[in-house]
Amino acid sequence: RALSTRNDNPQAASRPWDKERDGFVLGDGAGMLVLEEYEHAKARGAKIYAEIVGFGMSSDAYHMTSPPENGAGAALAMVNALRDAAIEPAQIGYVNAHGTSTPAGDKAETQAVKSVFGDAASRVMVSSTKSMTGHLLGAAGAVESIFSILALRDQAIPPTINLDNPDEGCDLDFVPHRTKRARSAISCRTKRARSAIWSTLCVTPLALAELTVP
Repeated sequence: RALSTRNDNPQAASRPWDKERDGFVLGDGAGMLVLEEYEHAKARGAKIYAEIVGFGMSSDAYHMTSPPENGAGAALAMVNALRDAAIEPAQIGYVNAHGTSTPAGDKAETQAVKSVFGDAASRVMVSSTKSMTGHLLGAAGAVESIFSILALRDQAIPPTINLDNPDEGCDLDFVPHRTKRARSAISCRTKRARSAIWSTLCVTPLALAELTVP
């Protein structure tokens, strides 16, 4: 089952990593990003929000919509993106997760993050903006990339709402209920900030965005 049946209380239906989650909620929206070669953007005086410094992709060939319990496909996409960017997992400060609120998917995602980040998993902030927007399907990647880039710019991490009772095994910092200020891993002091944005079905793409703070 993929869709929530919490029709009597739709505002609380999307609840990633919560013990009472029962599926995702369809949302409606759109987002657009302009990708441009860096020197070209500088030459025309464009306002640059962030730079895509790495990209990773995988296909676990497990199931069209249900991931393996260990989150292997998502983990491989993250590893590939980190390698492409030549970035260590401990340098990542925020992950905008797929976080659809499905029973199987949320647990698999948690395992994927733990697998990739190891001891740093407890320090990285992970949230699902789908808890607020619902699943925008084809628009999800663009919209969640925008959320992530603005989070880096403003040094404020968007929350996961409706996370009242975390499920067993879903024990990362999912930024419940309220926005958090960024930790030192992506603070302005470092002049560099990094975020991972990813989504998953059978094929898992992931991009790493980096913000250079003036």
